[in-house]
Amino acid sequence: MTAKKDEIRCFVVGPIQTNCYAYISEGACMVVDPGDSGAAVGEQLADVRVDYIVATHGHGDHVGGVVGLKRACGAPYLIHPADAELATRAGEVSEIGIAYDDNAPMPDRELADGDVLHVGSAEFEVIATPGHTPGGVVLLGKGSAEGVAFVGDTLFPGSHGRTDLAGGDEEQILASLHKLVGRVPASTRLLCGHGPSTTMSAELARNPFLR
Repeated sequence: MTAKKDEIRCFVVGPIQTNCYAYISEGACMVVDPGDSGAAVGEQLADVRVDYIVATHGHGDHVGGVVGLKRACGAPYLIHPADAELATRAGEVSEIGIAYDDNAPMPDRELADGDVLHVGSAEFEVIATPGHTPGGVVLLGKGSAEGVAFVGDTLFPGSHGRTDLAGGDEEQILASLHKLVGRVPASTRLLCGHGPSTTMSAELARNPFLR
């Protein structure tokens, strides 16, 4: 019998259309960036076991739905410690004048560079990528997830995440992008925090910030 392939579901949530992803392998699931509508996302994942709720960074549009999703599925919430406190203000009006569902709780587990998260037959290596926020991370797929990376707001097609908000640092994000060039295979599909996906090969060819 042929093994069932891994699945990626995308839910576009919240007022600035954040991409919330669910990576599913062998009945296990990792949810990335539930920025809003956490309870509704949980309803859409009733057929799988959610093992992790992971935030690529602490902005409200990426963590505002954590509380609702945790209530729905009971999974632990993970974020880099440098963004943990920022995420606890997700329900407050942000610098850009928007509030989200709820303040995120303090994490059940902190992420560190080099950590590996296991989801069924998939693995995701945590790569620290500060710059958009101090605690930004990229999740690089390995095992059955090879060829996929969740990049949050670190990288966008032809560009990178903004660095003009509190905690942003242009020099850091350029260093993080250079780090990704050395770590992420060219064939990798990059799933961004907003808008369309891209590939590492496309960004190496056209993104001036990766040169």
